Amino acid sequence: MLVTVVSVAYNSEATIAKTIESVLYQTYPNIEYIIIDGASRDNTVEIAKSFLPQFVKQKGKSLRIISEPDQGMYDALNKGIATAKGVIIGSINTDDWYEPEAVTIMTALYEKEHYDAAWGSIRIKKNTGDMIKHAKLGRFWTTTGWCHPAMFATKDVLIEFPYACRNMYDDFNFITSAHCSGKRIVTIDKVISNFSFGGMSTQKKLNDVWYRAKIKYEIYRKHGMSRWYWFHCIGMEMAKYILG
Repeated sequence: MLVTVVSVAYNSEATIAKTIESVLYQTYPNIEYIIIDGASRDNTVEIAKSFLPQFVKQKGKSLRIISEPDQGMYDALNKGIATAKGVIIGSINTDDWYEPEAVTIMTALYEKEHYDAAWGSIRIKKNTGDMIKHAKLGRFWTTTGWCHPAMFATKDVLIEFPYACRNMYDDFNFITSAHCSGKRIVTIDKVISNFSFGGMSTQKKLNDVWYRAKIKYEIYRKHGMSRWYWFHCIGMEMAKYILG
């Protein structure tokens, strides 16, 4: 079964090589790798192109690079998904990287569970030390066990629920849309990818805490979920603010 991996890049020359290598050296043999670059102004594209000969040598693996202006990360992901040929699709940011057996694990899980979307655990890389965020589906639908950097989903469901290109939680909006539509969603508590801590979702200002909680709450309410989720949203963001 062909699996597609999509990476979104923009001025990623310092980190993209490690991401690409993590796809190149996957134990799974049949991978289409698509890099969607947002017209980087540094050497991102040149570094990516330097890996083309290595992908040619790896039987069953291919690398395609598309570089053009886009409207941000989720617009780029939608582009990559639209052109993908794999049955299931994973996405890995260009400052993160997969564990060597990531695609093997998620493909085996698909063959067993026939999921529409699934994710594994992630290792969060912080200056203060690594921590594992364990993949899980709890009694309540929350972001607590949600690990987008370790998610794989069928092309069909990703096309049915494209990323909305509205804000930083487009990924959670996608998976919540799939969940509320009755799609088959499963998790596996094995580390699939390594996540570099930082970015918009971890900014440590009280205004940012309120903003992120508000966005997540709006996703819950849009899908008809209880107003009590506000307390979960603000509680989780305050915890990140305090413990960050």
